[in-house]
Amino acid sequence: MPQRSVLVVLFDGVQSLDVSGPVEVFAGAENHTPGTYRVRTASLDGAPVRTSSGLTLVPDATLAETPRPHTLLVPGGQGTRTPDPRLTGWLREHGPRARRLVSVCTGAILLAEAGLLDGRRATTHWAYCDRLARDHPAIDVDPAPIYIRDGQVSTSAGVTSGIDLALALVEEDLDREAALTVARHLVVFLRRPGNQAQFSAQLAAQTAQREPLREVQQWITEHPAGDLSVESLAERARLSPRHFARAFRTETGMTPGRYVDRVRLEHARRLLEDTGDGVEEISRASGYGTPEAMRRAFLKALGASPAEYRRRFHPAPAH
Repeated sequence: MPQRSVLVVLFDGVQSLDVSGPVEVFAGAENHTPGTYRVRTASLDGAPVRTSSGLTLVPDATLAETPRPHTLLVPGGQGTRTPDPRLTGWLREHGPRARRLVSVCTGAILLAEAGLLDGRRATTHWAYCDRLARDHPAIDVDPAPIYIRDGQVSTSAGVTSGIDLALALVEEDLDREAALTVARHLVVFLRRPGNQAQFSAQLAAQTAQREPLREVQQWITEHPAGDLSVESLAERARLSPRHFARAFRTETGMTPGRYVDRVRLEHARRLLEDTGDGVEEISRASGYGTPEAMRRAFLKALGASPAEYRRRFHPAPAH
């Protein structure tokens, strides 16, 4: 098996976890199967860089002296807000030469500035997706997934999603067992599928301003198997169904039905990940009623059946 070189680009204001997360994954894979990865870091002039949290990272080399890597990884951080033209120029010239181009978080902004995401589907941290789409209309920006793979270019969302993407790359390069070993060592799930949402239903929706609506949000979260029809929720909020539906959407940014769908999906996912309960039991506990209804919801939202989702996420018992 040929060794794959991984080059991580460093710059002032880089997010330290964007660097260390994927590096730990590739290093773990190298420990599992020696000779598969060689990870190096480089900055423009080879000088140490200061991360956004104040840590100092010392690169292995200058970008100019590094050979063409198999995988070129560009992290994000505050330093991407006003990128150094020399860095984007280097990426523009050398990025296409890498066999695989990867960004973590707002590292996608650097790739975009270098013209490397034009005509591609990509993501970044949800808080910067609007900016990326506005500044680079040639990119198909999707704010929902935790990572997107489009040909040889892969982009990931905020911070820890870089670990998910790196684990997916290790699984592709080596095998599932290698990726699982690394995930266990790092005490993370093997991987979340790339189309998993960046944030939970509660975070995706705004918190309502009015107390009755906030109470309804909390009620939905705590009773996913209850009667969550608009009529029932409106009665709980002491509003007419029409007034309730309009007020809920205005204050949370989504309809009651959409919010209920997300909460139920999230509840079912947690039960599949954390328990050994059967699919029929989970479908009832999550408000779907039947396994088939839950299966349809999972396929529509995640592109995977509940059984497949459990295979991906449910941690294997310790031996």
